[in-house]
Amino acid sequence: MMLYGPPPSEKNDRLKTPPPKSIREVPSYLKKTIGGTLSRLFYIFKLVWEAQPLLLIFMLFMTIYNGIMPLVGTFISAHLLEKVVQSFTARVDLVIPLVLQFGFMFLNTLTDSLYNTVTRITGEKVTNHVKNKIMHKAKTVDLASFDMPDFYERLENANREAGVRPINILRSSFDLISKIISMVSYFTVLGVVIRALPKTSIIFFVGFLAFTLLNAIVSFRFRRKNFLFMFRRSKDRRKMNYYSDMLVNKDMVKEIRLFNLSDLLIGKFNDVFRGYFKGLKKLITQESVWNLSLSLCTTIMNAILFYMIATNVTQISDYTVYTGALNAISVALTMVISTTSNIYEGSLFIDNMILFMDEKQTIKPTIENAIKPTTRCGHKIELKNVSFRYPGAKRDVIHNINLTLEAGETVALVGLNGAGKTTLIKLITRLYDPTEGVIELDGRDIREYDTTALYKLYGIIFQDFGKYAESTADNIAFGDIEKLKTEQSVTDAATHAGAHEFIAKLPQGYDTALTRYFESDGTELSIGQWQKLSVARAFYADADILILDEPTASLDAIAEQEIYKQFDMLRNGKTSVFVSHRLSSATTADKIVVLENGTVAEYGTHLELMQLKGKYHKLFSTQAARYQNPPELKSDFPPPPPFPFGKR
Repeated sequence: MMLYGPPPSEKNDRLKTPPPKSIREVPSYLKKTIGGTLSRLFYIFKLVWEAQPLLLIFMLFMTIYNGIMPLVGTFISAHLLEKVVQSFTARVDLVIPLVLQFGFMFLNTLTDSLYNTVTRITGEKVTNHVKNKIMHKAKTVDLASFDMPDFYERLENANREAGVRPINILRSSFDLISKIISMVSYFTVLGVVIRALPKTSIIFFVGFLAFTLLNAIVSFRFRRKNFLFMFRRSKDRRKMNYYSDMLVNKDMVKEIRLFNLSDLLIGKFNDVFRGYFKGLKKLITQESVWNLSLSLCTTIMNAILFYMIATNVTQISDYTVYTGALNAISVALTMVISTTSNIYEGSLFIDNMILFMDEKQTIKPTIENAIKPTTRCGHKIELKNVSFRYPGAKRDVIHNINLTLEAGETVALVGLNGAGKTTLIKLITRLYDPTEGVIELDGRDIREYDTTALYKLYGIIFQDFGKYAESTADNIAFGDIEKLKTEQSVTDAATHAGAHEFIAKLPQGYDTALTRYFESDGTELSIGQWQKLSVARAFYADADILILDEPTASLDAIAEQEIYKQFDMLRNGKTSVFVSHRLSSATTADKIVVLENGTVAEYGTHLELMQLKGKYHKLFSTQAARYQNPPELKSDFPPPPPFPFGKR
């Protein structure tokens, strides 16, 4: 390992890379109107077409059918009513009108049932398709995005809305077209009677349409307000979810119960809910008052028109057709307004998914023909003037580090909490890109390598390792999913990690389901046992470069020594980096890097750093003293009184 000297005062421009981009800001798209809504509708239609193209064709047919049939039904009802009235004074055959009426009713019931059945079944496929798109996108999103609160707002909104919104918006869109077709038909019929009514009827008819239009404007306004409220209060919803989830989290319930935190968390939940509910209640109340007022005005106009029609037609069938048309127009207009508002509101929520799907990936090869790294050999890693700052942070976590890890070298990273050890590992493995500087692997910029192939080089154990609700064998084999999983390979990895002994005692051995998320007879492991499984993953992967972030933090001293003995065999000839707060394990490293505030404070072998009598010497000596000369236990309490009944 080699440490470079002080950096030049003027940094080379080629070593600079832009900071990770934050997910795009939202306010711009809130200004979109008709054009924006149409583009979002096209996006939804495209999603549905990708998932189930026959659904769109079927819904288009049903749209035309549902648009025409209400008018047909009006004429059938009017014909039946006319025949019934005639039957009071003459002998009239009612069989055919009744067959038409009830046949029409049954046909509507049949088509409605078919429509609902098809849309519900295919809707599940559409929902699954959307969820899959979100999951596939999530696997490519930069890790830096997960460090930003606004990203979680988008992710929460996308997950909450995208699964059900597309199919609902699609149904609403086709329902809207059906209602428009019906209205055009009814307007044609109503036009006949309007010409026969007094001219004053035009005023009331225009007033009826005007109030309906005003109702549409109000509805759109409140749909927009509702969306803005839901968007701006996303943080409140996440807080409420957080507090409620804490109370049912199996890993937290012990501490919450012992510290008596339940009422405190419930109180925090209710405090957030009160503010959230206050704004929501005000919004709903205002919308209801406006809708009620406008509905009253529309009803008055409608009633006057009904009276005029009743006093100017001579046949009951004409009255039925015309009032039916007027009533149908009123209902259709209301439905059009409501449906259009829902489509508009839903399309705004779909923007959450669009923005999430448009999140730009920066952790990808920077050249067209990405390099495939050479495997099964030692690898040299070089950091040149590397700095890193988390998105939105005001200072660097890693600052101007120059460091070389020679091929086959074992390097220990030590330092206090927050010194930047884990972040440096994430940079070396290209989970993050540095905001400044270059990291090279075998002499090439790490960004020029194929990302998937690059990740295959690393056998990594993080301190926050995964605990998968799968079998014990699968938890080990996840170390390399492309490797042929055999009983022998899994058992060997577990044996090297010191996990075979406790696994053999599990109810089903390596087939035992871990955790009780899904299986009632699942087994809960201790943190130390979980950590041994994570170590077994590294042995199973047998990767070229070992990255170990506190691999033995939850193991006792004896188990730790056994693990490091096995690692000595595993890392033979491989480049290895490990982080450990137990500095006794650092003595086995070829070189030790002491990090402080994101910079390299010291480096060298254990002997060199002890002779330097600097920061490492102080850290090591402090730990060693606690083992060699443990301090006397002191107490401010007086000694207990003698046992009253003599010796115990």
